[in-house]
Amino acid sequence: MPIRIQTLLFDGFEALDVFGPVEILSKLPDAVIEYFSLSGGFVKSAQFVEVATKPISSALPQQVWLIPGGPGTRKLVEDDRFLAVLGKIAEQSSYCLSVCTGSALLAKSGVLDGLKATSNKRVFDWVSSTSANVLWIKKARWVVSGKYYISSGVSAGMDMALGFVRDIYGEEEAESIARRIEYFWNKDSQADLFAKSI
Repeated sequence: MPIRIQTLLFDGFEALDVFGPVEILSKLPDAVIEYFSLSGGFVKSAQFVEVATKPISSALPQQVWLIPGGPGTRKLVEDDRFLAVLGKIAEQSSYCLSVCTGSALLAKSGVLDGLKATSNKRVFDWVSSTSANVLWIKKARWVVSGKYYISSGVSAGMDMALGFVRDIYGEEEAESIARRIEYFWNKDSQADLFAKSI
């Protein structure tokens, strides 16, 4: 059975937040990668990469969702319509993977209430201010709270994605993917060298 990775994009998303994990997850057997936005059409990253997206109304429930961060999250944490849609798809997901400040969006939507989460160290204070109901972890490359996989900043999303692969498909599959893309995988979710910056 194919694994369907549905990515929610918005203007100002961070390119590596998306394409780092997608590079890894696309290597899974029978992987299907799809990109969505609220209304569909072209969405532009903070690095000016344009991606064609489908309207989110056409997405399937019970799939794996990838939620990136980026400068665009600053505006979206105040967008009630976006947060309502995000909360719904996250609740209906089989797994929800968040990178960087994507955790601010999930936190503000309410789905992380009572759960552990982390985020980019450079903006940790801002992200953690979006919800007092989340158990924010400062020192973590990524954290797992049930079906939610939440990573620290940008490149940490790749380590998290490989951690997800390990948990679902086994260590051998994760190692194989890391070798294929010649990536030095930080396997320890608690080994966070960047925590010193906060």
